[in-house]
Amino acid sequence: MEEFFTDPEFSGASISPDGARIAYLAPEHGRTNVWVRGVDEEHGDAVCVTRDSRRGIKTYYWTDDPRWLLYLQDTDGNEDWHLYRVDLEAPDEPALDLTPLPAGSRVVAVEPMNSVPGSVLAWMNRRPMFIDAFRIDVAAGETTVHVEQPDPNGNVLLDRDGQAAFYSVLAGDGLHEFYAIEPGNGEKRLLCRQGGPEHPLGVPLQIVTPDGKGLLVSSYQDSDDLRLVRIDRETGAETVVAAMEGHSLCTMGPLHHSTPASLFTSRRTGEVTAVRFVGDRPTLQVLDPHFAEVFAALSERSDGVLHSVSSDDSERWWVATFVHDRDPGVTWFYDHGTGESRVLFRPRPRLDPAEMAPMTAVRFPARDGLPLHGFLTLPVGVEPAKLPLVLLVHGGPWAHDMWTFAPKAQFLANRGYAVLQVNFRGSTGYGRRHVTSAIGEFAGAMHDDLIDAADWAVAQGYADPARIGIVGGSYGGYAALVGVTVTPDYFAAAVDYVGISDLANFMRTLPSFLRPHLINNWYRYVGDPDIPEQETDMLARSPITMADRIRTPLLIAQGANDVRVVQAESDNIVGSLRQRGVPVEYLLAEDEGHGFENPENQVRFHRAIERHLAEHLGGRTGTDPGHE
Repeated sequence: MEEFFTDPEFSGASISPDGARIAYLAPEHGRTNVWVRGVDEEHGDAVCVTRDSRRGIKTYYWTDDPRWLLYLQDTDGNEDWHLYRVDLEAPDEPALDLTPLPAGSRVVAVEPMNSVPGSVLAWMNRRPMFIDAFRIDVAAGETTVHVEQPDPNGNVLLDRDGQAAFYSVLAGDGLHEFYAIEPGNGEKRLLCRQGGPEHPLGVPLQIVTPDGKGLLVSSYQDSDDLRLVRIDRETGAETVVAAMEGHSLCTMGPLHHSTPASLFTSRRTGEVTAVRFVGDRPTLQVLDPHFAEVFAALSERSDGVLHSVSSDDSERWWVATFVHDRDPGVTWFYDHGTGESRVLFRPRPRLDPAEMAPMTAVRFPARDGLPLHGFLTLPVGVEPAKLPLVLLVHGGPWAHDMWTFAPKAQFLANRGYAVLQVNFRGSTGYGRRHVTSAIGEFAGAMHDDLIDAADWAVAQGYADPARIGIVGGSYGGYAALVGVTVTPDYFAAAVDYVGISDLANFMRTLPSFLRPHLINNWYRYVGDPDIPEQETDMLARSPITMADRIRTPLLIAQGANDVRVVQAESDNIVGSLRQRGVPVEYLLAEDEGHGFENPENQVRFHRAIERHLAEHLGGRTGTDPGHE
């Protein structure tokens, strides 16, 4: 269990701008911390430069000054991110909080500021409803307002020198408007309008070109496939920069620190060098000739897919991590000047890829004919016939499962389960029609897709129809609760992890600064709880109003500090079941938020899943003979 769910021994490596050092994440003080070592040194020579013993650090940044390193941290999963500075010349000194913020405010992004050496730009909502840009003098620790947003729905986009160049705003009708900002007077000139519900999380990629003359955005244009498009600031003309017929641009990169980069950019020039597209196996389209040489050389080192990459300012030295379905990711150091390379580390060296289960892409139609894509992971060394099946449902729902090393799927396959992950309608990555087919279909066709996927696995002979379980987190937790209420006789076991039980309460308790951005997602796809007839429909699609139907054995896990799906979402469903005398196991982690990060909580939760599924689906446990 610990091999799958404790912190990796190494992860998140990157090279310093001067090419002299490598930073990475590794355990210390009982948590993941940042380590730094020379490019020719080993881990035994490295220095742990952060001292967090409460919650692991997952995101850090080099600065242009080799003395300073920055990292983000919140408090017990509450997502109130602050930016801290570490002195690499005095790593034992306490880190300095560069962004002392009022409660409920957070840092949402950090970028270097090329025009002012020693500075970075940080976007944060010191004004609760506005995410403004601030310039931080790293050495002095001083923060000043750089750009204030004029509208909670808007975003001033800065060029490479930190000057306002474009403006994007979500209009009242749900369309995204893009403007050029005139230098000098700051007046805005409309370039184009696009999108709507096909961009439920907004246009996720908006990048000013290094010359300031264009804006790169993700756009469907007249296609069903999501492309990378350049908008000219003078004419508004749109030019396709990267596209793949039948494949959509991957937009997972901005969602979480663990997801692969959607775009690779040059540290030296700022140009986009490669673009990731979704498929049975992710595909990179390389745009830059120099990076094409580097990518070709790196690809000879691994049969996986490039996950992340960093280089020094000269782009001679590279640190690259690959992902594979049976290997959690090998990180390489590569010298493009000499062609020499070496493995820096494997994150989980005691997991043997030969013993892991392949993740196989599968396709099948939904009952209404919509093409569905998914991934099937089968136990190694077991006949793939009439196995207990776990339907593993991703969160979002505006996200997607992909070909990668998936610890939860590997763990379940290791315990004897067939694992099916389906990109049900509403999932991103499979085109405009696939996303928008989910409008109005919470607890409807979105749930039918999951049932159709499990029925497909039964028809193929993989799954025993009497031993099907459903496990999911966030939206996936909601899907698990829908599974045991809308179809109470279908599943033999269910696990709800930080899932929604009451759609109306969920929307009312979201952080206030998110409210202006709900037009194309929750309001459009589900409804507005302040409109009585829509609230009535939302409650009809909410598991809490159908809890009297639950008879499936249920395990629920929740973080007490969750600001997205608040604790009441789990408390209320558990209370309803216990009032009726229906057994339910409830794990509440006081030091977690929307998803568990601390390794002891991860292990505790997955041990509970292991016991729960073994009892009700008949899989193995890690203490069974031969499966320690």
